Amino acid sequence: MRPPVPPGIRPFGRRPCTLVVCRGCCCGDPAKNPGTDHAGQLARLRAAAAASGGRLSVRTTDCLGPCGQANVVVVQPSAEGRRAGGRATWVGWVLDEDGTDDLLAWTRAGGPGVAEPPATLELQMIPPPSDARRRRGR
Repeated sequence: MRPPVPPGIRPFGRRPCTLVVCRGCCCGDPAKNPGTDHAGQLARLRAAAAASGGRLSVRTTDCLGPCGQANVVVVQPSAEGRRAGGRATWVGWVLDEDGTDDLLAWTRAGGPGVAEPPATLELQMIPPPSDARRRRGR
């Protein structure tokens, strides 16, 4: 029998789909994207995570790199999604309600490796910074 899992620690294999929301130098900056309710967007994502029953988590981080595509969100697969071959997916230009709706719809359906993203969200997918550098021959 396994020992009990301490509070705040997820048992192995139960990692939820995670949204890593950039809130560094450009993403979340009202001066760069004044028409976006950055605080409202983050509150909405956190509310969805709280209501997900542990299937979604949200965290913020400093600059992820592709500042020209702000707001950037990285969608990390759940344990189930990773087992099915899902990998972290970078999404840029998440600046409006539609983009936030698409992210939430995809994560509710299971996210990377489990569900196909909405077609409109696919148009916003960007390569991770290291991939972009490699493609340019650096």
